[in-house]
Amino acid sequence: MSVYERELREILAGNEEILKRVTKSCSEEETKKYMKIKKKPFIVVRAAGSLGIADIVAIRGDISFIVEIKVRKEKEILFSHEGGRMQRKAEEMKEKCEMTSILPIFAYRIKGARGDAWRIFTIEIHGLQGKSEQVNKMVPKLEKTGNGNYIMKWENGMKLSDFIEIVST
Repeated sequence: MSVYERELREILAGNEEILKRVTKSCSEEETKKYMKIKKKPFIVVRAAGSLGIADIVAIRGDISFIVEIKVRKEKEILFSHEGGRMQRKAEEMKEKCEMTSILPIFAYRIKGARGDAWRIFTIEIHGLQGKSEQVNKMVPKLEKTGNGNYIMKWENGMKLSDFIEIVST
């Protein structure tokens, strides 16, 4: 498990020590939003192995979701790289999430960024209900290139602090 995967897991679980550490360079508003997770934390478990469709699973009574975590220095990830493995994995994630009515989340962290370094994305999913459907409508979707490949642009994502505020209400 990477240090960043562990970081996101502990943020969603409402770990106060980790929340204090990751919000040191955040604005006061971002910090307040991050701290809301302490009132409604998730049980967060690591998905088994790298062959699954997600890295972690976040579970709570009113909403649950799977998360694919990406960490880069670059501000853009083209899914067709690495022999198209990421593209195939994203398509499989979409298919399985639609079959099971589970919200898919992509979390993208920039290495060395100050402030809220995480950005959140999803993909268009049909068949979601309740809070999952509301969140899916609010979170930015992965973009597609002219060739139909997914692309994740860090600056177009939702700040993790804003995502936490949404799922904590």
